[in-house]
This record gives sequence, structure tokens and C-alpha cells, in this order.
Amino acid sequence: MPRAGRAAVLERVKREGPVTAEALARGFGVTAMAVRQHLDGLEREGLVAHMTRGGGRGRPAKHWRATEAADGHFPDAHAALVLDLITQMRRAFGEDGLDRLVALRTAEQERGYHARLDGKRSLKGRLDALARVRSQEGYMADVRREPETGAWLFVENHCPICAAARLCAGLCREELALFQRLLGSDVEVERVSHIQAGAGRCAYRVTRL
Repeated sequence: MPRAGRAAVLERVKREGPVTAEALARGFGVTAMAVRQHLDGLEREGLVAHMTRGGGRGRPAKHWRATEAADGHFPDAHAALVLDLITQMRRAFGEDGLDRLVALRTAEQERGYHARLDGKRSLKGRLDALARVRSQEGYMADVRREPETGAWLFVENHCPICAAARLCAGLCREELALFQRLLGSDVEVERVSHIQAGAGRCAYRVTRL
């Protein structure tokens, strides 16, 4: 594994966790032992934690996830400044005024996103394009199939504005509405996992109507 292996393992755990060392090793093309060495080091630093799950006929397997302490290793969008600005805007303009400002921000996002999604006719194409632009903004987004239903899942494995979203619920509310408008009236977008509710990632189920 390269010198940056520990950082690469942490990012993969953040993106895919809970995940086993064996699954990580297959993704990197290295041995599970090499991955475990990095996981053990990350665990000592408090950046990852594991839970043990039954492995069928074999012995129980460790499934690894990133901890809250790991968030500092990923983009935070200057959280302290943003929190102060939100507090001051609420004082100056009130809750309704803050909501209007968030709506203006979302409208600006929407214009930029539309340019990136323009020409993507299929739902998968629109989702992939949205994942690319959101990943560039630090959300570590990807598109998956939901095993139980076969529906598409749009997943954001990291929230670079997490602290701001805790203080201003309108950011998450606008995000859901934004995705619905971008992906079209022929689909339903439902948030099924939410970082603010304690989940490891935000996930949106996208189903055709």
C-alpha cells in the first residue's frame, strides 16, 4: 500500500462503512492484513471504530466505520465562520429572513447544477452528474442501487456544512427540495438516511412515479 495508505483507508471507510477489512483489501488490491494494520492505527487515534457481526459459517467479522473525530480530516467549509454568520443573520433578519437567504442560496446552486445536468436525459445520467458536482463540493457523493427495492440511491458520505446544517435546518430542507427539482417531476426523492439524525451518511431514494 502507498505511503498515503492510511488516509486512503480512512476515506474508503468514510465512503463505504460499515465495511470489513477484507472488502477494503479487495478494493485496494492488497492483503487484508495490510489494511488491518492501518485500521488498527486509525482506531488508536479514534478515527474509526468497529462493530462485530456474525459471518455465517465463519467467525464474526469486524465492520468498520468512521467516527465523528474523523470529520476533521475532511472538508468543513470553514464551519466556525459560517456558524457565526448564521447566528448574526438570524439576529438581524429573524427566522423568516434567514429562510429567504437560504432560498436565494439554493436558487443560485440550482442554476449552476442545471448547467452541469443539462443534456443528461436518463435518470442515471442525471444522478451521476449530480454526484460529480456534489463530490467536487466535498460531499463524497455516489450513486447506488438499493438492494431491497432496486431503486436508485443518491448517497452523500460526508457533509462539509454539517455544523451549519445543525444550526440552520433550512439548509437540509432546501437540499431535499433542490434534488427533487433537479431530478424531475417524473421521480420521487425521499431522504432515507440523515447525518443530522445520527446516520453515517445522507441518502436519498429516487423512484420513478
